[in-house]
Amino acid sequence: MKSTLVALLAGLGTCLTAAFRPADAPKTQIFLVGDSTMADKADLTKPERGWGMEFGQYFDGGVVIRNTAVNGRSTKSFLREGRWAKVVQDLKPGDWVFIQFGHNDSKVEDSVRSAPAQTTYRQLLTKFVQEAKAKGANPVLLTPVGRRYFDDAGKRKDDHGEYPGVVREVAKAQKVPLIDLHEKSWAMYSAMGETGTRPLFWSYLNGYYQPNPVAPAKNDNTHFSEYGATRVAQIVAEDVQTQHLALASHLARTAFDGKLAADLPVVLQTAFKKDTFNLAKYGAVADGQMLNTEAFRKAIDACAVGGGTVLVPRGLWLTGPIVLKSNVNLHLATGALVQFTADRSQYPLIKTTWEGEEAIRSQAPISGVDLTNIAVTGNGTFDGAGDAWRPVKKNKLNESQWQKLVASGGVLNEKKDYWYPSAASLKGNMLAAAGTPRKSLNVGDFDDIRDFLRPNMLSLTRCKQVLLESFVIQNSPAWTIHPLLCEDITVRNVTARNPWYGQNTDAIDLESCRNGLVEGCTFDVGDDGLCIKSGRDEEGRKRGVPTENFIIRDCKVYHAHGGFVIGSEMSGGVRNLYVSNCTFIGTDVGLRFKTARGRGGVVENIFVDGVDMTDIAGEAVLFDMYYAAKDPVPLAGESTAPPVIAAKPLNEGTPQFKNFRIRNITCKGATTGILVRGLPEMSIKDISIENAVLESKKGLLCQEAENIRLKNVTLLSTETTPVMEVQNSRNITLDGIHYTNGAELLLRVTGDRSKDIRLVNTNTKLAKKDVQLGDKVAKKTVSVAQR
Repeated sequence: MKSTLVALLAGLGTCLTAAFRPADAPKTQIFLVGDSTMADKADLTKPERGWGMEFGQYFDGGVVIRNTAVNGRSTKSFLREGRWAKVVQDLKPGDWVFIQFGHNDSKVEDSVRSAPAQTTYRQLLTKFVQEAKAKGANPVLLTPVGRRYFDDAGKRKDDHGEYPGVVREVAKAQKVPLIDLHEKSWAMYSAMGETGTRPLFWSYLNGYYQPNPVAPAKNDNTHFSEYGATRVAQIVAEDVQTQHLALASHLARTAFDGKLAADLPVVLQTAFKKDTFNLAKYGAVADGQMLNTEAFRKAIDACAVGGGTVLVPRGLWLTGPIVLKSNVNLHLATGALVQFTADRSQYPLIKTTWEGEEAIRSQAPISGVDLTNIAVTGNGTFDGAGDAWRPVKKNKLNESQWQKLVASGGVLNEKKDYWYPSAASLKGNMLAAAGTPRKSLNVGDFDDIRDFLRPNMLSLTRCKQVLLESFVIQNSPAWTIHPLLCEDITVRNVTARNPWYGQNTDAIDLESCRNGLVEGCTFDVGDDGLCIKSGRDEEGRKRGVPTENFIIRDCKVYHAHGGFVIGSEMSGGVRNLYVSNCTFIGTDVGLRFKTARGRGGVVENIFVDGVDMTDIAGEAVLFDMYYAAKDPVPLAGESTAPPVIAAKPLNEGTPQFKNFRIRNITCKGATTGILVRGLPEMSIKDISIENAVLESKKGLLCQEAENIRLKNVTLLSTETTPVMEVQNSRNITLDGIHYTNGAELLLRVTGDRSKDIRLVNTNTKLAKKDVQLGDKVAKKTVSVAQR
């Protein structure tokens, strides 16, 4: 009876608690008050957008965007039509009101809208601010967004007269926040230039822009495309953060450490006319026998005249090189297989690049140079006939495979352990192996080794506004997808497949590219998977173009040398990369960051969140400044002292790695969990690894590093002497380290340059010995704070 009563009382308490629990707090409202540059557009089949339509993506679920802006309105007409009264009626204390007018107030010929800057316009802005304040809301004034007005010299022209100045003065007088959207939008326009700003405005999209418009038609330099609207909304959100407005607490966060949604790059997308050009109508035959190179050329040429899609229907289409053109979408229908010919003579020698330096190579099976608005899409497959180009090591194949390969033709080296597709291929490879490659850029100097000059399969150079989507690309002669000096690239749901033994068959190499998105891709190749580059050594530094501003997410990499890789050709720099939700299975290394003396370049601001790895042959996480050199690891034997490595003078060839933020990673099976190897003259700096579980033979080796932080990292190392080793490094924080119970030694610190090593929030008693210090390492070098 007593237990029943207790249960009844408990139930009653629960009901009473629920009854008196306060309702969820009402969401903060953000009212957008303004004109067409801010307003919602009713017809989304047309390209025009107001920036208010994109503003909500930069906020969390705690706010509601109420866009009351209307096309063609000025302060005066917005008031006269009762629109402002409706906003005031709906305002609640704590709401926000973003007020932006000026485009239509200046229309002196229109008595309905005209509001002179120094009188009516000033008075109405003041009225709006004061009435919003009276309701307990938070008004924010915005200067009118800039019109795209450039003079003949490409310089900025006046586009709003006195109106922006009046907004600034009213904001100061009324003591309310000001977002100077006029100046900030013009800062963006000036940085992009007259041509670069065109995609921000809807009438410049493919199919709308008229190079020589006639009356009454004109090109619209006021109203935005979706891309332009998003960029302007991003500017406003960034200013909310910069000014530390209370509203900033509702800005949308990302998984990346300290980064907001507004911090991530916005990528310009492609836009094509609906016209379709069927390949079969240009003489192509899908029998796998006829060479369709000319049919591809004709179809692409015809499509490029006005823009549209070249359709490759289902079937087996044999071809030589395909050359893309601007405003063309090459689309492979489901079941379409484009087979590139194995006849190497069909690929002429051209001047291009190889591994970050100018070089003579064979023409790529798919290529484009200096193009804008291009795409390769569809569910079909490209096969690059890479078997006709690539050398193969005997130890990569079983005996039956090797015998079959030898019987197919080609030649062997003297040791009979390397197969080459031809004598020319063998000759070129031997020259390279001997360190005597030909440095000429004269095409005629390479005829005798042309078969050695394997092409990258899909090569895009200095292209803008690129889409690669949904297709399979396989059997590449060398690198598979290689955008060089490209901007605004989207690579979505692409599958790249090459034999695991295929040398140099990286899946994708983004080299000196800017602004992009790689998502949903699957790569299974013979070299690196997701790879970032920016040129090699002196040539890369002279080019000086970093790869920057990329989002890479939801990708899978199998059997590659590295899952996500930066370098080693990174001499132009790499920065602002955001990698999330990726899986690496069976790669040699998981997260692989590699460089070497002589490269130069700075790699910085790299954010990784959510990477899961299994069966990694080498390191789960690798920072390595000794790429392609003898590893600077302790010598075999009893000595645990680090090897003596002489520092070299700093110069332009000294590379730098700094500011990496890696979170939420797992690895089941690797040789080493984390390996950090800097140079004596240039340590690896500012690395944070947080929330990691790494199962490996060895735990951590940190050499020549500075400002390294591990937090909540589990190192399940099977070779437990030691779990962690720090050599010649300083300011190292090991916070909340978990490890295998019974480890012989938890931490060893060696090297006379080691300093300020902190082991905190870690149960050191699970190890037989907690800390071991090498010769010349003072006891004060390491501090231990047991939990």
